[in-house]
Amino acid sequence: MAQRLHLVFGGELVDPTKNVFKDVEAIDVVGIFPDYDSAYDAWKAAAQRTVDNAHMRYYIAHLHRLREEEAEASPTEELGS
Repeated sequence: MAQRLHLVFGGELVDPTKNVFKDVEAIDVVGIFPDYDSAYDAWKAAAQRTVDNAHMRYYIAHLHRLREEEAEASPTEELGS
């Protein structure tokens, strides 16, 4: 079975309606996780810690998809386009 690595990261956004970080150097890298379930748990904990700041957002990046070069990207992976 192939590994399905996931990266959880987040930070303060310039505008809560866009995916642009206010300070890229201040991005909080929560960690890399071996499966979606553990990444989701980490994402949820980080998001709940910052719930009072509407500009804070945390994301789960599917690192395993970066290695699948033949697979076409989904619309959700094309943020900003």
